[in-house]
Amino acid sequence: MLSLDFKKINEKIQNSNYVYCQGIVANVIGLTVEVKGIKAFVGEVCLVYNTVNEIIRTEVTGFKGENVILMPLGELKGIAPGCKVVPTGKLLSAKCSDDLLGKVLDGLGNPLNEEEIRNYTNYPLEAMPPDPLKRRRIKEVLPTGIRAIDGFLTCGEGQRIGIFAGSGVGKSTTLGMIAREAKAEINVICLIGERGREVLDFIEKDLGEEGLKKSVVVCATSDQPALVRLKGAFTATAIAEYFRDKGKKVILMMDSVTRFAMAQREVGLAIGEPPATKGYTPSVFAMLPKLLERSGMSDKGSITAFYTVLVDGDDFNEPIADAVRGILDGHIVLSRALAAKNHYPAIDVLSSVSRLMSEIADTNHKKAASNARDLLATYKDTEDLINLGAYVTGSNAKVDLAIKYNELIISYLKQGISEKSQFNESIEFLENTFTNI
Repeated sequence: MLSLDFKKINEKIQNSNYVYCQGIVANVIGLTVEVKGIKAFVGEVCLVYNTVNEIIRTEVTGFKGENVILMPLGELKGIAPGCKVVPTGKLLSAKCSDDLLGKVLDGLGNPLNEEEIRNYTNYPLEAMPPDPLKRRRIKEVLPTGIRAIDGFLTCGEGQRIGIFAGSGVGKSTTLGMIAREAKAEINVICLIGERGREVLDFIEKDLGEEGLKKSVVVCATSDQPALVRLKGAFTATAIAEYFRDKGKKVILMMDSVTRFAMAQREVGLAIGEPPATKGYTPSVFAMLPKLLERSGMSDKGSITAFYTVLVDGDDFNEPIADAVRGILDGHIVLSRALAAKNHYPAIDVLSSVSRLMSEIADTNHKKAASNARDLLATYKDTEDLINLGAYVTGSNAKVDLAIKYNELIISYLKQGISEKSQFNESIEFLENTFTNI
């Protein structure tokens, strides 16, 4: 005998939405599309049917009177006044799955080789950071495989570090070394605003086959629309959160936060937001902490994050660098002067700092690193006198020690791209050499 569950049927009817809303394109100005006839919320995905009936996904970014302002997640080509617009009632989300390992995705999380992602979970691109009171404290060291970082700028599991450098100083190469050698279970690598040529170069040369196996690469190249470049950073963060929620030890690497800020500036200016510091809109500085605070420790797993900052004209106090430095748990400065001397990685340890090293490194390690840093600073202060031959040996005992150990410190800080460095061996050498100086 057939029986009907009227309670379930009634619940389904009540939870269903039978309202169909459709609007039309009223105007296209620059990067924005004005639509009339629909009601939508900020962040909602809308479908625009262009003149050849192709579907272009867009996102609601603002309002102008009764009209809704959209920005495309693709090309504006073919959109004309009168084109049909249908709101979906949904926010953007990333398809997260263990099958993502070894894959290269676009800025919206779709595989570039058009493979299908199976058994996935939808994670919202924009989410709240972990509850501050539920974040575990950072207590464990995370070896990166780079002596200069492990020895002088020791990072902890769940720490957020900025890598600050001008163009062509070695940011991508440094990230590649960390991705290959760092002691993490999964890498999520985000390339925002990169040249198209550099993406494959980074995957094959810097990351390598070994690094790609445990990595997910998200790339939104410089030719992509500003909104896609912006969403690429959120997509990578959402994927990292998925693996963190599974209790994994994740490293998130983003290159670069500056191009993320530039994309948000484009979006802000296009919808009429006033420019503020150096043309950056106020929303840029509101967006940065929302993105950067999502990484770190949670009550399940950890995301150790390395964010590169492309400093404008090697000015380390420009607005984005200054804002990011104030949010993160330390900064690594790459020096163009060191790179010009063939010193790679070009890490300027005197200008860099890890805010958690004092808590996670042992006493002998901290003492040895402090002594070596002191000698390096002393040599730098008197380098001109030494090179001119004006310094007389024996005049200052500290300078004599700095001259004696300078080459040893420099050779310790230098490291080949494919040179492997074990954390215990690096720290043991540092302690044996510099603890009792």
